[in-house]
Amino acid sequence: MNRFLFLLCFAGVMKTGLAQTGKQPNVIIILMDDMGYGDTEPYGMTGIATPNFNRLCKEGTRFTHYNAGQPICTASRAALLTGCYPNRVGMAGALLPGSKIALDPKEETLPLLLKKAGYRTAMLGKWHLGNKPPYFPTHYGFDSFYGLPYSHDIWPRDKDGKMVTDTHNIKFNWPELTMIEGDKVVDTIKTHAQQEQFTTLFTERATAFIKENKSRPFFLYLAQPMPHIPLAVSSRFRGQSDLGLFGDVIMELDWSLGQIMKTLDETGLASNTILVVASDNGPWLNFGNHAGSSGGFREGKATTFEGGTRVPLIMRWPGKIEAGGVNSHLMTNMDLLPTIAAATGASLPSKRIDGLNFLPFLTGASASSPRENFYYYFNKNSLEGVRYKNWKLVLPHSGSTYGALHGKDGSGGVIGKREVPMALYDLAHDPGEDYDVQLLYPEMVQKLMKIADEAREDLGDDLTGHEGKNRREAAKVL
Repeated sequence: MNRFLFLLCFAGVMKTGLAQTGKQPNVIIILMDDMGYGDTEPYGMTGIATPNFNRLCKEGTRFTHYNAGQPICTASRAALLTGCYPNRVGMAGALLPGSKIALDPKEETLPLLLKKAGYRTAMLGKWHLGNKPPYFPTHYGFDSFYGLPYSHDIWPRDKDGKMVTDTHNIKFNWPELTMIEGDKVVDTIKTHAQQEQFTTLFTERATAFIKENKSRPFFLYLAQPMPHIPLAVSSRFRGQSDLGLFGDVIMELDWSLGQIMKTLDETGLASNTILVVASDNGPWLNFGNHAGSSGGFREGKATTFEGGTRVPLIMRWPGKIEAGGVNSHLMTNMDLLPTIAAATGASLPSKRIDGLNFLPFLTGASASSPRENFYYYFNKNSLEGVRYKNWKLVLPHSGSTYGALHGKDGSGGVIGKREVPMALYDLAHDPGEDYDVQLLYPEMVQKLMKIADEAREDLGDDLTGHEGKNRREAAKVL
């Protein structure tokens, strides 16, 4: 072989090698429902064995200041998939069967961006961003969907699975819970026994998807229905923990995570897969021993105190993201979209988003975290607080509180109402938001009030009568 041909062949080999080295990473997001900050061993739980969460933290990075876009189901999931504050895209609260809005299919979601970048995309589990076609996942960039339209407590049955007969009960007129594949109903969920199979069923589908797509880049969004009430666990985990049914459910979710990691190991995909595990919002504390732990933070789900918005996040990408790391910088679920887009080479949405790209920071290419501010919105468009680094200013609002009587064994306790006054908290020294220090730091109050004014100008604020200049509407469901 002459020198010229040798060089051509060598260049071809090098090009092929570089292409293989630069292969797009797979992406898996596992989202738990209502799992509190303190519900696994790495985040302080006792009485529940979580060896796979422990392993994931050893092999990846655990985040301690990760916040959901809002502390409730639909809004949080809208933030995750669009990279936007939920109120920017017209989403709020938790959709019910009669809801007349859905996420606008024109929004460029994470699965759509990845699909355009050559990914096979799939969703399993709870959707909760639209209740009927064409507002199911396959209309938002997912190639396939198998799961529930919304939370599994949205059915015409009581905590024991019996039909509600009280006509004054909101559940009386709700339809039976359905299992959807694509756009079609493939099963009807009428018993707790069926719900007990959810974790296993979605896990088996997830591992099958990984194996089927091992030769091409893929995005898997596994939105587990648990540990949202009503708690349901398979027979193999019933009675296995020291914390009753709730502990059993967490152990089964840990098993599910282990099955995903085992499949990635067996297929040789672990080193080229970004694995993300998080929760949508804090625990529903009024359910007592059927609820999780906020990890010592104040309040829980449906409040903008830290127990409602701050949730666990673990990320693993071998060789890229620090193994055994702990990240204490402010991050939100809106930041996952631009971060994953950067890691995969996908484009960003053409419309404005609120998420920030954390990839340079997570991989060590930059020493600076990109996020300093966060807006605590709730309800339709109420600005209830703002954060700057470790400082949080709670703005006056009416809110829920779990300081009343808790429930037990599946019965919900009393959720109280209270008027929340303005307060300044230094989360570095007071993560429980116990000590109002606004009189000690008036200059910080002034700074945070300016941030609040910026939020009102941009997104509006129902509490102060601001419309906001840059909000988009949700889809109207007929």
